[in-house]
Amino acid sequence: MTAGGVSVHAVDVAEGCPALGLRVTLAAIEESGPRPVAEGAIGPDGTFDHPVVRGVGIGPGIYEVVFHLGEYFTARGLPGPHFLDRVPFRFTIVAAAEHHHLPLKFTRFGYAVFRGV
Repeated sequence: MTAGGVSVHAVDVAEGCPALGLRVTLAAIEESGPRPVAEGAIGPDGTFDHPVVRGVGIGPGIYEVVFHLGEYFTARGLPGPHFLDRVPFRFTIVAAAEHHHLPLKFTRFGYAVFRGV
């Protein structure tokens, strides 16, 4: 396992496949407001390939990842508005040397995200 960093693995369980193209944003939540840390899309293997996965730019603090599910569904030809649009997940990193893996499993009407291994 990689030391430090934040990784994401996203699966569209209704379709039974990785969430290719799902936009993901990550921000550090600071007193002055959110500070963008990472933005990108889920790749063919279902993962978010960004330097934050290896710990670049990640330290102790509060973070929020946002999964842009509405955009994902629209790109797949499903007309909106969507029940789920932007799904935020706020979490705290205490020890920056620990890796934080965030698996996302979703359908058009529900989702689960948690700290995995």
